[in-house]
Amino acid sequence: MADETPHPTDDQPGNADDPADEPPLPEAAIDRAERLTRQLRNAIDGDERAAYRRERDALLGEHGYDARVREGETGETLVLYPAEWTDEGTIRTDRIDDTGRAVERPLSGPGSGADWDEIDEHNRAIAARVRERHGEVHGETATAFAEFMSNHYAKPIERATPDEREEFRREYFPRNAWPTDEQRERLAESIRLVVEAAEGT
Repeated sequence: MADETPHPTDDQPGNADDPADEPPLPEAAIDRAERLTRQLRNAIDGDERAAYRRERDALLGEHGYDARVREGETGETLVLYPAEWTDEGTIRTDRIDDTGRAVERPLSGPGSGADWDEIDEHNRAIAARVRERHGEVHGETATAFAEFMSNHYAKPIERATPDEREEFRREYFPRNAWPTDEQRERLAESIRLVVEAAEGT
């Protein structure tokens, strides 16, 4: 079946450079929806995937939007669109009033293929260095941090922002790393050691 998800185009009214125009969705909501989609795609546990999906649906529902992932020749794209365009999950083209109200975010590209492989290899090497220098407890946390930066941001560890480190501490680590009590107690130290090892490369 042909993909009927609308593609925003520059000649649509919703994309006009009019200061009075408001974005179809707040940028923070778009960023969060993209992040949750990446987490959903990378999650192994079914309950975890369901939790990410519920959180994304609730977030977008506050703005009257739905989400789907479109596959194309260049990879996957997250498409956010008004819920009023659908009928029981199916896009109704006769309900689309302005394709400029849809938002697209690529999910492929820097986070996949050769670039991703290089980033993941780089991050895992740093985690291995931490394990060798500081032992298993810090090494396990370093491995979890490496996976987080590779899978969710496709970025080298040394480029992690303070917000991304905080997200790892508060969200990813307790949900996905299955940490021991000792890992939890030494988390701040582990992060410091990972960053030091990364910056020394």
